[in-house]
Amino acid sequence: MNTDILEGKWRQFKGRIQSNWGKLTDDVLDEANGDRERFLGALQEHYGLARDRAEEQLTTFEKSVFH
Repeated sequence: MNTDILEGKWRQFKGRIQSNWGKLTDDVLDEANGDRERFLGALQEHYGLARDRAEEQLTTFEKSVFH
């Protein structure tokens, strides 16, 4: 996915992101600020996910939102 699209839509989708990943607070999402790598790091940290699993979850979410 184009990272510019994620960054541009970040505020619009924060609510949906929190619905999927409730452990992620506004502060965590504000810190990531649409940066895919930072967001993946937050998923890994807050959910104890391996990098590939976090990537898989985010890719699935992106497909559901942007397609």
